[in-house]
Amino acid sequence: MKNIRTNKLILMVIVMSIITISSCKKYLDQQPTTSFGTDFVFNSIPNAYKALAGVYSRLSGDQGYGIRLSLYYTVDNDEVQGPTGASDNDRRDIARYAATAGNAQINSPFLQLFQGIEFANICIANIPAMSQYSGSKQLQRMYGEALTLRAQFYFEAIRNWGDLPANFQPAAVVALSNPLPTRVDRDTLYNHILNDLLIAESVVPWRSELAAIGDPLDERITKGTVKALRARIALFRGGYSLRNATATMSRTSDYLTYYQIASSECLDIINSGQHALNPSYKSLWKDNVCAHTQADSYGELMFQVGATGNTGVEDTKLGYYNGPTVNALGNKSINILPTYFYLFDSTDLRRDVTCAPYIVTADAVTKTPQVITAINDGKYRRDWITNPVISPTSAVQYLSLKWQILRYSDVLLMYAEADNEINNAPSVAGYNAINMVRRRGYGQSISATNPTVDLPSGLSHDAFFAAIMKERSLELGAEGIRKYDLIRWNLLGTTLANTKTALTNMSNLVAPYNKLPVSMFYITGTKADDGTIWKNSLYNTAPSSTPTGTTKITWMGVAGTANAIYATALSRFATGYTANKSELLPIPQPARDANMNLTQNPGY
Repeated sequence: MKNIRTNKLILMVIVMSIITISSCKKYLDQQPTTSFGTDFVFNSIPNAYKALAGVYSRLSGDQGYGIRLSLYYTVDNDEVQGPTGASDNDRRDIARYAATAGNAQINSPFLQLFQGIEFANICIANIPAMSQYSGSKQLQRMYGEALTLRAQFYFEAIRNWGDLPANFQPAAVVALSNPLPTRVDRDTLYNHILNDLLIAESVVPWRSELAAIGDPLDERITKGTVKALRARIALFRGGYSLRNATATMSRTSDYLTYYQIASSECLDIINSGQHALNPSYKSLWKDNVCAHTQADSYGELMFQVGATGNTGVEDTKLGYYNGPTVNALGNKSINILPTYFYLFDSTDLRRDVTCAPYIVTADAVTKTPQVITAINDGKYRRDWITNPVISPTSAVQYLSLKWQILRYSDVLLMYAEADNEINNAPSVAGYNAINMVRRRGYGQSISATNPTVDLPSGLSHDAFFAAIMKERSLELGAEGIRKYDLIRWNLLGTTLANTKTALTNMSNLVAPYNKLPVSMFYITGTKADDGTIWKNSLYNTAPSSTPTGTTKITWMGVAGTANAIYATALSRFATGYTANKSELLPIPQPARDANMNLTQNPGY
């Protein structure tokens, strides 16, 4: 790993080379400071602020959550699949579990994550040593933010590559004693960052406490974010992972300890009243995320990746690489699986947010609905972008949409899962947490019990877990979470196999898919962005003749191997998956060339 050998002369030159992050408003709207050492950078609160902005900046860009960590590494799963096309030793092979150590799309994200760790290490080492630290709530917050960001970088690296070197000091310090570190067991790394986050909780304020320390309410990390991230990491620490020593999936015997951590952290957030669900699932995505809202009033968007600049350094390709095209602009590279589309029932409002079954014409409003195998994920849509509006004729690829790392609905679902596991059955509080998410998904009052959408009482541990597994998919679909959930549950291989079977059954129109429409009829010239684009039902056989004012498309086609589901979706879905290998990516070969002590992951 080349950054381990970096000499101390370049430390602050790199960390201070910050591009102004205008989409993140004030908290990253800083002029870059370059070529200064730590004695200058960490002698004032404004300069320390700029150093922290450099840490935040490593979340975004092409090598971060701008496209690779968010959209390349997170597919294929039972919700979405990656791009069409032949094997390429590139993005397609990553999606299909056929990556090699020499894949061109693996090394740079690996290095950027460790660059983020290094930038965080510099802040962590220097901010508490500042003379103003003990009397400055702002500096104490920055210290906690740096700890939290380092935890996020490490968490992302661990869930993709497993055991890794322990880099918890600046490279200038490490290089003097251990320039070629070996890999450390992930449980040790998880325990370290879980402890770091506990420290961060003590110095990072809640959203309601920001004004008292002179900070604005924006997208910076607050106490709720710290606690939610700690809960998420605890579930992974207590979950299954592919172990290098045995080349098998396993979890430690004390896994319930970590479910208890997750439960406690989530309950603290719930009881704090600092975060809530936006009553409208569609508004959350259309009017907040795609409208470039600085900070949502409900606090549901708990951890966002800022993006700006229209370049691959600090921006994102969300809405261009994925989502429906507008005026034929965009890649349409993430497809909703037909089986996932039909996981939603007809009254679940989340279907028409998560799934976008259309492309948009040159006027940016008229829709052309697509066949079932060409549905795109819909949470990041070019045609929803406002503030500013993107012209339909603009070829811009970087749309400054913010990748969502954590939402409050995930906190509720993590709590329900942990509660069920700890008690070996769901409690009243666990039921309420999942039912709040369900009620919002069906457009009902979040706080009022509703027998039409609430889960039935008296479910066993296993039945409730199955409901959690399904609800997490319905609520968090296409948000880069599902693949890693399946891994920590040790259900990736089983779920991929079951999905292939379901796709085969759907392509042959056998039960439970035998009554679905072969054709669909959309309202000609429709400008709607939801299920009202269709004239006929998505859940019943199609009419025999074309209704007036509609256009017919072949939705699924005739049964058999000629069916588009078989030929287009199933033929490329997770084709390279190998148990006890594909749960991790290979360690990039350039990193191993730079550090001979980095061993390779099982099967590569």
